[in-house]
Amino acid sequence: MPTLPGSPPVEIVLRRSARARRFTLRVSRMDGRVTLSIPVRAREAEAMAFLRAQEDWLRRMLAEMPAGGQVVAPGARLPVEGVELELVPAAGRQIRVEGGALLVPGDPAQMPVRVQAWLKARARDRLVAATDAHAAALGRRVSRVTLRDTRSRWGSCAASGAIMYSWRLIMAPPAVLDYVAAHEVAHLVEMNHSDAFWAVVSRLCPDWRVHRGWLRSEGQALQGWRFGE
Repeated sequence: MPTLPGSPPVEIVLRRSARARRFTLRVSRMDGRVTLSIPVRAREAEAMAFLRAQEDWLRRMLAEMPAGGQVVAPGARLPVEGVELELVPAAGRQIRVEGGALLVPGDPAQMPVRVQAWLKARARDRLVAATDAHAAALGRRVSRVTLRDTRSRWGSCAASGAIMYSWRLIMAPPAVLDYVAAHEVAHLVEMNHSDAFWAVVSRLCPDWRVHRGWLRSEGQALQGWRFGE
C-alpha cells in the first residue's frame, strides 16, 4: 500500500479502474480512508506525483474530519429520505416514523443494529422501484439489484445488467436516490460517461445536475454515520 510521507504519514489505497479517465482522490468520512483511483494504464509514479500535488488539500480534509463520525444513539438526528428524525426509544414491535421522530422499540443498546436493518429494507424498496421504473422507460432489463455499504461510489452497473447501490442513499432526499438509479440504469444503454450517456440520464432525470451536486456537497456526511460496525 503506497504511503504519502510526512507528519503523519498517510496510507493510500491505490485503485486501478477501467472506467477512470483521470486521477481521482477521495477521503472517506466513515473511517478516513484515502483512495486514489487511476486509469488502468497510468504509471504509479504519475499517481504519486498527482498525490503530492494534492497533499495540502488532502491533509486539510483529514484535519477537518469529525472525530469518530456521527453515532446512531438515542437523541441523535438521523437523516431519512432527506428529513432529519430524532432517534427515540419506544414501546411496540416495529420501527415507525411519527412527526419528527423515528421511534425504535427494544433495548436502546441495539438501536444501531435495528435502525440499520430498517434503513436497508427501506432502501431496497425505494431503489428497486426506481430501478424498475427507469429500466421500463428505456425498455431494458435489470438482472439483479444488490445493496452494499460502499465507500467510493453510490452505485455501479455491470454489463450483465446487475446493479449495485449504497444502501446509505436512503438517507438522501428521494430525488437524489432517484437520480442515482437513473444514472446506473442509463449504463444499460451506454457503458461509459460519454455525451450519449448523459443524454440518456437527461431523459430519465432532467435535473440530474442538481442532484449530483447535492451528493458531491452533502454525500460525505451520510458516510460519517456509524451503526456499530
